[in-house]
Amino acid sequence: MFRNAKATAVAALFCAVAVPVLAACDEAEEPAPISGTTKITVEGRSVNVSCSGEPDEDRPVVVLLAGLGDGLDKLAGFQKTLSEKGRVCSYDRLGEGASDRPDGPQTFDSSGKILTGVLDRVAGHRPVVLAGHSLGGLIAARYAPAHRDRVAGLVLMDATPSTIVADTNAAIPASATGQAAELRAQSVAVYSGQNPENLTVQDGEVGSAGDVPVEVIQHGQPYLAAVPQYGEALEKAWAEGQHKWLRLSSRSKPVTAPNSGHYIYVDQPDVAVEAVRRVTAEAE
Repeated sequence: MFRNAKATAVAALFCAVAVPVLAACDEAEEPAPISGTTKITVEGRSVNVSCSGEPDEDRPVVVLLAGLGDGLDKLAGFQKTLSEKGRVCSYDRLGEGASDRPDGPQTFDSSGKILTGVLDRVAGHRPVVLAGHSLGGLIAARYAPAHRDRVAGLVLMDATPSTIVADTNAAIPASATGQAAELRAQSVAVYSGQNPENLTVQDGEVGSAGDVPVEVIQHGQPYLAAVPQYGEALEKAWAEGQHKWLRLSSRSKPVTAPNSGHYIYVDQPDVAVEAVRRVTAEAE
């Protein structure tokens, strides 16, 4: 039983471990909307994207960001449900799913450039609502403050805290032994870039995305508590990290998925779907 709980905790910590177009008289027409899954080129790399639902000029495009180690296929069911009432897209970050491997180490800046290229193709001049899980939530939350001209809302699903590196080191000290020491060592390695995306995770302050609608969804089932001796500290740090994300906007709202572990959109999809739809409606 503990082995499964430990694997979930490790996965969560690993997932922890991310201009409108100006009109011109000679501007070329936008390419046809993507339908289904296809490859696009961004920054010279092949990126796998998926879009579904009817385009609507008056509604933001919802863009889903998966956690570390997950591709857009993991989000397929969630995307299908959301696309019943609007345009929804997802993509594989470099190193994930069917996208190219990164050329070398990645940072939040380089990952953000790929996200910008994806948004340019799937949303064009329309605003977007970013809905990210775990590391995808961290990437979305880091991206939004610098792109307030196009990010109209955020939904963070058990998003990796902004200070995950310091939080993990504080919760599990270097003196830890046994399974906790193993978890600490693995987490530190992942944060330093030993992950499929070659992404180095660095702590940072929570920026401001202005007054856009934001919903921060936290898990209700304390899966991190399964870590011997240090589980309570990990749960507390994660909860505090979710609270910090509320600083993103003057219109931030906390939500708890009482019956969910880390994968909120899988364990309690109704909670995630309702949050995305509320934020999208408020962002219109």
